[in-house]
Amino acid sequence: MTSTEPNTVDFPGRRAGCPFPPPEYDGLRSRPGLVKAAVGGAGVWLVSRHEDVRAVLTDPRISSDPSHAGFPSFGRTGGVPGRDQVPGWFVGMDPPEHGRFRKTLVPEFTVRKIRELQPAIQRVVDGRIDAMLAAGNTADLVADFALPVPSLVITALLGVPYADHEFFEAKTRVLVSFASTDDEREAAGKQILRYLTRLVALKRRRPGDDLLSRLLAAGTLTPQELSGVAMLLLIAGHETTANNISLGVVTLLANPEWIGDERIVEELLRLHSVADLVSLRVAVEDVPIGGQLIKAGDGIIPLIAAANHDSGAFGCPARFDPARTARHHVAFGYGVHQCLGQNLVRAEMGTAYRTLFERIPGLELATPADELPFKYDGVLFGLHALPVRW
Repeated sequence: MTSTEPNTVDFPGRRAGCPFPPPEYDGLRSRPGLVKAAVGGAGVWLVSRHEDVRAVLTDPRISSDPSHAGFPSFGRTGGVPGRDQVPGWFVGMDPPEHGRFRKTLVPEFTVRKIRELQPAIQRVVDGRIDAMLAAGNTADLVADFALPVPSLVITALLGVPYADHEFFEAKTRVLVSFASTDDEREAAGKQILRYLTRLVALKRRRPGDDLLSRLLAAGTLTPQELSGVAMLLLIAGHETTANNISLGVVTLLANPEWIGDERIVEELLRLHSVADLVSLRVAVEDVPIGGQLIKAGDGIIPLIAAANHDSGAFGCPARFDPARTARHHVAFGYGVHQCLGQNLVRAEMGTAYRTLFERIPGLELATPADELPFKYDGVLFGLHALPVRW
């Protein structure tokens, strides 16, 4: 039977001193149907069970387009930008338009392409470890390793000068922080887009051996669309991976018996689910999900971390267990919007862990794990800093 009467809860936000995912997620999964919470002044459906999250992410009656009334937002500029704000932000598009962008970009992120990129990833990882070792026996593993590794890789891939990394990393922090005001996020987004628009114009005049130049040559995207695509890839290409790398190091230091095991990457992606709140959706038709009737115009937030910690899909989900046979996590989303760069993320994480622990076997935390500065204030979960020594 499909219920039409919602349960209502406070939004289960992250809080300092509490574990992630929030403990309230367990309670959400145990309730019949779905629950609603107030987000941005509106009631939004929270989807927390693994099966239901996958249903939301694949149902054609549910849209990723923020132009639809009822689309959830954490503020005027929170969540998914509209195409009038960032042309080419294709994760906020539905088929068939989304497919036009996806078809253009998929060949750049295949397993084969990333395999060809592996020597460059290895050089970046080795270079950052060389710099840490030369500087002494302590480091902030976020600032000195976890953040620069994916930043160096994605800037080289796109053709963005790494000399400008502090600019776009700083602006990205503003964009993904709940502590930022709407005006601050709007200004940061415009500054990044303006920078990339100028870069695309430069690539048109002087193309190089990089992704932006190849996409310009292909001619399937307009320069304005390509600027938005570049913004999406640049932000997603460094921020999420940096959070995954740093959180993974903490987990491996607490579970050293798994260091060197090839299976750790998939389990770390599931366990930490850093992109918990990014898959915002809205129903464009009435649709039943999890025994609950969601009506057209209702906003939906599939909670990725809740799905990846659903005991119905993963036995003892809070335990770090790379040997588990369940590999169907949704850390990269699911369906047509599944993360385009997932092969790159896996390659960067695997190379980072393997090389770091091989070259610095005495690595240890310089601060107790429960005192680390976790990102309770952001769209993405992670660490602000990770003090280590060897």
